Amino acid sequence: MNSRLYEGTVTHARTSPAKNRFSYGLYYVYVDLAELDELDAGLARFGHNRRATFSLWDVDHGPRDGTPLRPWIEAILAKAGIDLEGGSVCLLTFPRVMGFRFYPVSFWYCFGADDKVRAILAEVQNTYRDHHNYLVHNGGEPFDFHARPEHVKAFFVSPFIKLDDVRYEFHFSEPGEKLAVSITDHVGGERLLTASIALHARPLTDANIARAVRRMGPMSARALVLIHWQALKLLAKRVPFYPHTPPTAEETSL
Repeated sequence: MNSRLYEGTVTHARTSPAKNRFSYGLYYVYVDLAELDELDAGLARFGHNRRATFSLWDVDHGPRDGTPLRPWIEAILAKAGIDLEGGSVCLLTFPRVMGFRFYPVSFWYCFGADDKVRAILAEVQNTYRDHHNYLVHNGGEPFDFHARPEHVKAFFVSPFIKLDDVRYEFHFSEPGEKLAVSITDHVGGERLLTASIALHARPLTDANIARAVRRMGPMSARALVLIHWQALKLLAKRVPFYPHTPPTAEETSL
């Protein structure tokens, strides 16, 4: 199966106006959308649109109305002139763990019929449950994993980063036995913050799901607690605080 469990670390390194760095353990599920029914039937601890230790609910992603996810991502790709020709779509995300829902960012890996990645979508959510998507691609050609594509930041994420004049720089590895992602915030051309994940794959089994939860607890709840802990540290360092900005009407940056 393409689906798997990923475990590893997340690291944030801020350089301005005060230095702040942290690294925590975490886990993700990486699910092939075509395998969701098989995972749901074959695993006691993984559920698709049902309660389980790990569960993935369609209503948490994409159009957020509970409709199937594949047509939604294909419609976004079509706007960018990308046709997967039946290739797989895999979603890397925090699952709901024991019912708790939260993820800072999920990544959609979109493969062509030749099993080569054609595009990656970063689906970003803030603590206000606002969301925005950033699509990175190579014009329909196989994705260049050596490139560092950029997007203008169009969405409020952190109250400690002003939304004006910020660009994201993305870097991805191919999803395999190891997987890495980094996103760097550049403000006025200068690096402000780099957030990165470094992961290694494990089979998505009931035993490994139980092991991950025993070691690190409910990942969604843990992430939310740690985000607020780091916010308190930044306040203590007198990093400027900016008010929440509502999301734009356009949900996806192509």
